[in-house]
Amino acid sequence: MRGKGVSTLAIHAGEEICPVTGSVAPPIYQASTFAFQSAEQGAAVFSEEMEGYVYTRWGNPTLRSLEWKLAALEGGEDSLVTASGMAAVTTALLTALNSGDHVLCSKGVYTGTYKFLSYSLKRLGVEVDFVDGTGPDLIERAIRPNTRLIYIETPANPTLDVIDIAAVSDIAKRHALPLFIDNTFATPCGQRPLELGADVVIHSMTKYLCGHGDAVGGAIIGGKGFIDEARKVTLRIYGGVLSPFNAWLIMRGIHTLPLRMKAHSQNALKVAKFLEDHPAVKMVRYPGLPSHPQHEVALKQMRLFGGMISFELKGGEEAGRKLMNSLKLCTLAVSLGDTRTLISHPASMTHAAVPREERLRFGITDGLVRLSVGLEDVEDIIGDLEEGLSHLDEPPLS
Repeated sequence: MRGKGVSTLAIHAGEEICPVTGSVAPPIYQASTFAFQSAEQGAAVFSEEMEGYVYTRWGNPTLRSLEWKLAALEGGEDSLVTASGMAAVTTALLTALNSGDHVLCSKGVYTGTYKFLSYSLKRLGVEVDFVDGTGPDLIERAIRPNTRLIYIETPANPTLDVIDIAAVSDIAKRHALPLFIDNTFATPCGQRPLELGADVVIHSMTKYLCGHGDAVGGAIIGGKGFIDEARKVTLRIYGGVLSPFNAWLIMRGIHTLPLRMKAHSQNALKVAKFLEDHPAVKMVRYPGLPSHPQHEVALKQMRLFGGMISFELKGGEEAGRKLMNSLKLCTLAVSLGDTRTLISHPASMTHAAVPREERLRFGITDGLVRLSVGLEDVEDIIGDLEEGLSHLDEPPLS
Protein backbone atom coordinates (compact mmCIF):
# COMPACT_ATOMS: atom_id res chain seq x y z
CA MET A 1 0.00 0.00 0.00
CA ARG A 2 3.00 2.34 -0.05
CA GLY A 3 2.55 5.42 -2.20
CA LYS A 4 -1.21 5.64 -1.72
CA GLY A 5 -3.02 8.64 -0.29
CA VAL A 6 -3.67 9.00 3.43
CA SER A 7 -7.40 8.23 3.14
CA THR A 8 -6.69 5.08 1.14
CA LEU A 9 -4.07 3.97 3.67
CA ALA A 10 -6.39 4.68 6.59
CA ILE A 11 -8.97 2.30 5.13
CA HIS A 12 -6.95 -0.41 3.38
CA ALA A 13 -3.44 -0.63 4.86
CA GLY A 14 -2.93 -3.69 7.05
CA GLU A 15 -6.28 -5.22 6.13
CA GLU A 16 -7.17 -8.00 3.72
CA ILE A 17 -10.43 -9.66 2.74
CA CYS A 18 -10.68 -12.90 4.72
CA PRO A 19 -9.87 -15.74 2.25
CA VAL A 20 -12.08 -18.20 4.14
CA THR A 21 -15.25 -16.23 4.90
CA GLY A 22 -14.96 -13.25 2.55
CA SER A 23 -15.49 -10.86 5.48
CA VAL A 24 -14.53 -7.31 4.55
CA ALA A 25 -14.07 -6.38 8.23
CA PRO A 26 -10.90 -7.69 9.89
CA PRO A 27 -11.52 -10.44 12.46
CA ILE A 28 -10.92 -9.99 16.18
CA TYR A 29 -8.54 -12.69 17.39
CA GLN A 30 -9.64 -12.53 21.02
CA ALA A 31 -7.26 -15.30 22.05
CA SER A 32 -4.52 -15.52 24.65
CA THR A 33 -2.66 -18.43 23.06
CA PHE A 34 -2.19 -20.07 19.64
CA ALA A 35 -1.84 -23.78 18.86
CA PHE A 36 0.99 -25.45 16.95
CA GLN A 37 0.51 -28.20 14.40
CA SER A 38 3.47 -30.12 15.84
CA ALA A 39 6.16 -29.95 18.48
CA GLU A 40 8.63 -29.23 15.71
CA GLN A 41 6.61 -26.23 14.53
CA GLY A 42 6.41 -24.90 18.09
CA ALA A 43 10.17 -25.13 18.47
CA ALA A 44 10.71 -23.42 15.11
CA VAL A 45 8.40 -20.53 16.01
CA PHE A 46 10.06 -20.04 19.40
CA SER A 47 13.51 -20.05 17.81
CA GLU A 48 12.26 -17.60 15.13
CA GLU A 49 13.15 -20.01 12.34
CA MET A 50 9.48 -19.81 11.36
CA GLU A 51 6.94 -17.01 11.67
CA GLY A 52 3.91 -17.69 13.81
CA TYR A 53 1.88 -16.62 16.81
CA VAL A 54 2.51 -18.01 20.28
CA TYR A 55 0.81 -15.87 22.91
CA THR A 56 -0.86 -12.47 22.59
CA ARG A 57 1.76 -10.81 24.80
CA TRP A 58 4.21 -11.84 22.06
CA GLY A 59 1.96 -10.91 19.16
CA ASN A 60 -1.56 -11.23 17.79
CA PRO A 61 -2.96 -11.09 14.22
CA THR A 62 -5.44 -8.30 15.04
CA LEU A 63 -2.69 -6.21 16.62
CA ARG A 64 -0.42 -6.91 13.66
CA SER A 65 -3.00 -5.58 11.21
CA LEU A 66 -3.17 -2.34 13.18
CA GLU A 67 0.63 -2.14 13.31
CA TRP A 68 0.91 -2.44 9.53
CA LYS A 69 -1.71 0.28 9.12
CA LEU A 70 0.11 2.67 11.45
CA ALA A 71 3.49 2.04 9.81
CA ALA A 72 1.96 2.86 6.43
CA LEU A 73 0.27 6.03 7.70
CA GLU A 74 3.44 7.39 9.35
CA GLY A 75 5.82 6.13 6.66
CA GLY A 76 7.75 3.90 9.05
CA GLU A 77 9.31 0.50 8.49
CA ASP A 78 7.34 -1.10 11.32
CA SER A 79 5.13 -0.35 14.29
CA LEU A 80 4.36 -1.70 17.75
CA VAL A 81 1.03 -1.17 19.51
CA THR A 82 0.69 -1.06 23.29
CA ALA A 83 -1.97 -1.03 25.98
CA SER A 84 -1.94 2.78 26.34
CA GLY A 85 -0.13 5.89 25.23
CA MET A 86 1.99 5.76 28.38
CA ALA A 87 2.84 2.12 27.66
CA ALA A 88 4.16 3.35 24.30
CA VAL A 89 6.20 6.14 25.92
CA THR A 90 7.68 3.87 28.58
CA THR A 91 8.37 1.00 26.18
CA ALA A 92 10.14 3.29 23.71
CA LEU A 93 12.27 5.03 26.35
CA LEU A 94 13.15 1.87 28.25
CA THR A 95 14.27 0.30 24.98
CA ALA A 96 16.52 3.24 24.12
CA LEU A 97 18.04 4.17 27.49
CA ASN A 98 20.40 2.75 30.11
CA SER A 99 21.53 3.86 33.54
CA GLY A 100 23.89 6.83 33.25
CA ASP A 101 22.23 8.20 30.11
CA HIS A 102 20.86 11.73 29.72
CA VAL A 103 17.66 12.76 27.91
CA LEU A 104 16.71 16.16 26.51
CA CYS A 105 12.96 16.70 26.48
CA SER A 106 10.92 19.65 25.28
CA LYS A 107 9.07 21.48 28.04
CA GLY A 108 5.31 21.22 28.32
CA VAL A 109 4.90 17.52 27.54
CA TYR A 110 2.08 15.28 28.71
CA THR A 111 2.18 14.92 32.49
CA GLY A 112 2.63 11.13 32.38
CA THR A 113 5.70 11.58 30.20
CA TYR A 114 7.00 14.28 32.54
CA LYS A 115 6.55 12.04 35.60
CA PHE A 116 8.15 9.02 33.93
CA LEU A 117 11.19 11.05 32.88
CA SER A 118 11.47 13.01 36.13
CA TYR A 119 10.80 10.28 38.66
CA SER A 120 10.69 6.74 37.26
CA LEU A 121 13.75 6.99 35.00
CA LYS A 122 15.61 9.03 37.61
CA ARG A 123 15.35 6.04 39.97
CA LEU A 124 16.98 3.96 37.22
CA GLY A 125 19.91 6.36 36.91
CA VAL A 126 18.74 8.32 33.85
CA GLU A 127 19.03 12.12 33.91
CA VAL A 128 16.68 14.51 32.11
CA ASP A 129 16.65 18.20 31.25
CA PHE A 130 13.52 19.97 30.02
CA VAL A 131 14.33 22.68 27.49
CA ASP A 132 12.41 25.15 25.35
CA GLY A 133 12.10 23.21 22.11
CA THR A 134 10.84 26.24 20.20
CA GLY A 135 14.45 27.44 20.18
CA PRO A 136 16.42 24.57 18.59
CA ASP A 137 19.70 26.25 19.55
CA LEU A 138 18.70 25.84 23.21
CA ILE A 139 18.45 22.10 22.62
CA GLU A 140 21.91 21.98 21.08
CA ARG A 141 23.43 23.94 23.95
CA ALA A 142 21.95 21.49 26.47
CA ILE A 143 23.50 18.39 24.87
CA ARG A 144 25.98 16.62 27.15
CA PRO A 145 28.55 13.88 26.47
CA ASN A 146 26.12 11.32 27.95
CA THR A 147 23.03 12.59 26.11
CA ARG A 148 21.46 9.62 24.33
CA LEU A 149 18.09 10.87 23.10
CA ILE A 150 16.03 13.95 22.23
CA TYR A 151 12.30 13.71 22.95
CA ILE A 152 9.81 16.35 21.79
CA GLU A 153 6.06 16.76 21.64
CA THR A 154 4.67 19.01 18.92
CA PRO A 155 2.17 20.58 19.14
CA ALA A 156 2.82 20.46 22.87
CA ASN A 157 0.31 19.46 25.51
CA PRO A 158 -1.29 21.74 26.66
CA THR A 159 0.52 24.92 25.54
CA LEU A 160 0.29 24.17 21.79
CA ASP A 161 3.93 25.19 21.30
CA VAL A 162 5.10 24.11 17.84
CA ILE A 163 8.66 22.83 17.46
CA ASP A 164 10.57 22.85 14.18
CA ILE A 165 11.05 19.11 13.64
CA ALA A 166 13.46 19.45 10.72
CA ALA A 167 15.67 21.89 12.65
CA VAL A 168 15.81 19.64 15.72
CA SER A 169 16.44 16.64 13.47
CA ASP A 170 19.48 18.38 11.97
CA ILE A 171 20.86 18.93 15.48
CA ALA A 172 20.14 15.34 16.48
CA LYS A 173 21.91 13.98 13.41
CA ARG A 174 24.94 16.22 13.97
CA HIS A 175 25.32 14.67 17.40
CA ALA A 176 24.31 11.13 16.36
CA LEU A 177 21.25 11.20 18.63
CA PRO A 178 17.87 9.60 17.91
CA LEU A 179 14.90 11.96 17.81
CA PHE A 180 11.63 10.73 19.34
CA ILE A 181 8.42 12.68 18.65
CA ASP A 182 4.99 12.39 20.24
CA ASN A 183 2.66 13.03 17.30
CA THR A 184 -0.62 12.55 19.19
CA PHE A 185 -1.99 16.07 18.70
CA ALA A 186 -1.23 16.30 14.97
CA THR A 187 -1.75 12.67 13.84
CA PRO A 188 -0.21 11.48 10.55
CA CYS A 189 -2.93 13.47 8.77
CA GLY A 190 -1.49 16.68 10.21
CA GLN A 191 2.24 15.99 10.09
CA ARG A 192 4.58 13.08 9.39
CA PRO A 193 7.65 13.47 11.62
CA LEU A 194 9.61 10.62 10.03
CA GLU A 195 9.58 12.52 6.73
CA LEU A 196 10.98 15.53 8.59
CA GLY A 197 13.90 13.59 10.05
CA ALA A 198 12.56 12.00 13.24
CA ASP A 199 13.60 8.44 14.10
CA VAL A 200 10.68 7.28 16.25
CA VAL A 201 7.07 8.45 16.45
CA ILE A 202 4.84 7.83 19.47
CA HIS A 203 1.05 8.04 19.72
CA SER A 204 -1.60 7.83 22.34
CA MET A 205 -4.08 6.04 20.07
CA THR A 206 -6.74 6.70 22.72
CA LYS A 207 -7.06 10.18 21.27
CA TYR A 208 -7.57 11.03 17.58
CA LEU A 209 -6.61 7.65 16.10
CA CYS A 210 -9.43 5.94 17.97
CA GLY A 211 -11.47 9.12 17.86
CA HIS A 212 -14.58 7.99 19.69
CA GLY A 213 -13.54 7.88 23.35
CA ASP A 214 -14.13 4.14 23.67
CA ALA A 215 -10.68 2.48 23.58
CA VAL A 216 -7.26 3.01 25.15
CA GLY A 217 -4.04 2.26 23.28
CA GLY A 218 -0.59 3.47 22.26
CA ALA A 219 1.80 3.03 19.37
CA ILE A 220 5.49 3.31 18.45
CA ILE A 221 6.52 3.68 14.79
CA GLY A 222 10.07 3.62 13.48
CA GLY A 223 12.83 1.51 11.98
CA LYS A 224 12.47 -2.26 12.01
CA GLY A 225 15.50 -2.82 14.23
CA PHE A 226 14.26 -0.53 17.00
CA ILE A 227 10.69 -1.84 16.80
CA ASP A 228 11.93 -5.44 16.98
CA GLU A 229 13.93 -4.64 20.10
CA ALA A 230 11.00 -2.79 21.68
CA ARG A 231 8.70 -5.74 20.94
CA LYS A 232 10.97 -8.65 21.87
CA VAL A 233 13.07 -7.19 24.67
CA THR A 234 10.88 -4.58 26.37
CA LEU A 235 7.17 -5.15 25.73
CA ARG A 236 7.27 -8.92 26.18
CA ILE A 237 8.88 -8.45 29.60
CA TYR A 238 6.96 -5.41 30.87
CA GLY A 239 3.72 -6.69 29.36
CA GLY A 240 1.87 -3.51 28.34
CA VAL A 241 -0.03 -5.34 25.59
CA LEU A 242 -3.05 -3.96 23.76
CA SER A 243 -6.22 -6.06 23.84
CA PRO A 244 -7.35 -7.38 20.43
CA PHE A 245 -10.79 -5.82 20.87
CA ASN A 246 -9.31 -2.37 21.53
CA ALA A 247 -7.03 -2.86 18.52
CA TRP A 248 -10.09 -3.58 16.39
CA LEU A 249 -11.95 -0.51 17.70
CA ILE A 250 -8.94 1.71 16.98
CA MET A 251 -8.49 0.20 13.52
CA ARG A 252 -12.13 0.98 12.78
CA GLY A 253 -11.68 4.52 14.09
CA ILE A 254 -8.68 5.11 11.81
CA HIS A 255 -10.87 4.47 8.76
CA THR A 256 -12.43 7.91 9.27
CA LEU A 257 -9.34 9.66 10.68
CA PRO A 258 -8.65 11.87 7.61
CA LEU A 259 -12.27 13.02 7.46
CA ARG A 260 -12.41 13.65 11.19
CA MET A 261 -9.13 15.56 11.31
CA LYS A 262 -10.27 17.91 8.55
CA ALA A 263 -13.50 18.58 10.45
CA HIS A 264 -11.71 18.97 13.81
CA SER A 265 -9.29 21.44 12.20
CA GLN A 266 -12.01 23.45 10.47
CA ASN A 267 -14.07 23.70 13.66
CA ALA A 268 -11.05 24.53 15.81
CA LEU A 269 -9.95 27.41 13.59
CA LYS A 270 -13.41 28.99 13.79
CA VAL A 271 -13.56 28.51 17.55
CA ALA A 272 -10.04 29.93 17.97
CA LYS A 273 -10.96 33.03 15.97
CA PHE A 274 -14.09 33.49 18.09
CA LEU A 275 -12.09 33.21 21.32
CA GLU A 276 -9.38 35.55 20.06
CA ASP A 277 -11.97 38.26 19.42
CA HIS A 278 -13.77 37.83 22.75
CA PRO A 279 -13.12 40.59 25.32
CA ALA A 280 -12.92 38.12 28.23
CA VAL A 281 -10.07 36.17 26.63
CA LYS A 282 -6.48 37.22 27.34
CA MET A 283 -4.65 34.84 25.00
CA VAL A 284 -5.40 32.05 22.50
CA ARG A 285 -2.94 29.42 21.30
CA TYR A 286 -3.84 27.60 18.08
CA PRO A 287 -1.23 26.76 15.40
CA GLY A 288 -3.56 27.89 12.63
CA LEU A 289 -3.83 31.45 13.95
CA PRO A 290 -1.35 34.01 12.56
CA SER A 291 -0.94 35.24 16.16
CA HIS A 292 0.56 31.91 17.25
CA PRO A 293 4.28 32.47 18.00
CA GLN A 294 5.30 29.52 15.82
CA HIS A 295 2.64 29.92 13.11
CA GLU A 296 5.27 29.99 10.35
CA VAL A 297 6.77 26.73 11.61
CA ALA A 298 3.30 25.19 11.69
CA LEU A 299 2.67 26.31 8.10
CA LYS A 300 5.93 24.66 7.06
CA GLN A 301 5.47 21.26 8.68
CA MET A 302 1.74 20.73 9.30
CA ARG A 303 -0.89 19.80 6.71
CA LEU A 304 -3.71 20.34 9.22
CA PHE A 305 -3.57 22.30 12.46
CA GLY A 306 -5.68 19.88 14.49
CA GLY A 307 -8.48 20.27 16.98
CA MET A 308 -6.63 21.44 20.10
CA ILE A 309 -6.80 24.99 21.49
CA SER A 310 -5.48 26.45 24.71
CA PHE A 311 -6.58 29.85 25.97
CA GLU A 312 -6.33 32.02 29.04
CA LEU A 313 -9.08 34.17 30.45
CA LYS A 314 -8.47 37.66 31.83
CA GLY A 315 -10.10 36.57 35.08
CA GLY A 316 -7.55 33.81 35.63
CA GLU A 317 -8.26 30.48 37.31
CA GLU A 318 -11.55 31.55 38.90
CA ALA A 319 -12.90 32.71 35.52
CA GLY A 320 -11.86 29.42 33.96
CA ARG A 321 -13.65 27.46 36.67
CA LYS A 322 -16.78 29.56 36.23
CA LEU A 323 -16.69 29.07 32.46
CA MET A 324 -16.34 25.29 32.70
CA ASN A 325 -19.15 25.06 35.24
CA SER A 326 -21.42 27.14 32.98
CA LEU A 327 -21.13 25.07 29.80
CA LYS A 328 -23.95 22.82 28.62
CA LEU A 329 -22.70 21.28 25.35
CA CYS A 330 -18.94 21.12 25.89
CA THR A 331 -18.06 18.22 28.19
CA LEU A 332 -15.90 18.85 31.26
CA ALA A 333 -13.48 15.93 30.94
CA VAL A 334 -9.84 15.12 30.39
CA SER A 335 -8.48 13.30 27.33
CA LEU A 336 -8.90 14.69 23.82
CA GLY A 337 -9.55 13.78 20.21
CA ASP A 338 -13.12 12.68 20.88
CA THR A 339 -16.10 13.41 18.63
CA ARG A 340 -17.38 15.46 21.57
CA THR A 341 -15.88 18.81 22.52
CA LEU A 342 -13.95 18.35 25.78
CA ILE A 343 -12.76 21.13 28.07
CA SER A 344 -10.38 20.90 31.03
CA HIS A 345 -8.18 22.91 33.38
CA PRO A 346 -4.59 21.59 33.05
CA ALA A 347 -3.20 23.11 36.26
CA SER A 348 -5.73 21.31 38.47
CA MET A 349 -6.39 18.27 36.27
CA THR A 350 -4.05 16.83 33.62
CA HIS A 351 -0.90 18.58 34.90
CA ALA A 352 -1.72 18.78 38.61
CA ALA A 353 1.14 16.36 39.36
CA VAL A 354 3.68 18.77 37.86
CA PRO A 355 5.04 21.19 40.52
CA ARG A 356 3.58 24.69 40.09
CA GLU A 357 7.01 26.26 39.56
CA GLU A 358 7.67 23.81 36.73
CA ARG A 359 4.18 24.34 35.27
CA LEU A 360 4.74 28.08 35.08
CA ARG A 361 8.17 27.55 33.51
CA PHE A 362 6.50 25.36 30.88
CA GLY A 363 3.83 28.02 30.18
CA ILE A 364 1.01 26.20 31.98
CA THR A 365 -0.48 29.08 33.95
CA ASP A 366 -3.15 28.71 36.63
CA GLY A 367 -5.72 30.24 34.28
CA LEU A 368 -4.95 28.16 31.18
CA VAL A 369 -7.92 26.26 29.71
CA ARG A 370 -7.51 23.38 27.24
CA LEU A 371 -10.20 22.78 24.63
CA SER A 372 -10.43 19.69 22.44
CA VAL A 373 -12.79 20.88 19.71
CA GLY A 374 -15.16 18.13 18.62
CA LEU A 375 -17.29 17.39 15.60
CA GLU A 376 -20.52 19.04 16.68
CA ASP A 377 -21.86 21.87 14.52
CA VAL A 378 -19.36 24.64 15.11
CA GLU A 379 -22.13 27.20 15.62
CA ASP A 380 -23.34 25.14 18.58
CA ILE A 381 -19.84 24.88 20.08
CA ILE A 382 -19.33 28.64 19.76
CA GLY A 383 -22.81 29.30 21.11
CA ASP A 384 -22.11 27.22 24.21
CA LEU A 385 -18.79 28.99 24.80
CA GLU A 386 -20.39 32.40 24.24
CA GLU A 387 -23.11 31.61 26.76
CA GLY A 388 -20.55 30.36 29.27
CA LEU A 389 -18.33 33.41 28.82
CA SER A 390 -21.32 35.68 29.40
CA HIS A 391 -21.49 34.45 33.01
CA LEU A 392 -17.98 35.64 33.88
CA ASP A 393 -19.12 39.12 34.89
CA GLU A 394 -21.87 37.82 37.16
CA PRO A 395 -21.24 38.24 40.91
CA PRO A 396 -20.71 35.00 42.88
CA LEU A 397 -23.73 33.47 44.59
CA SER A 398 -23.86 34.39 48.28
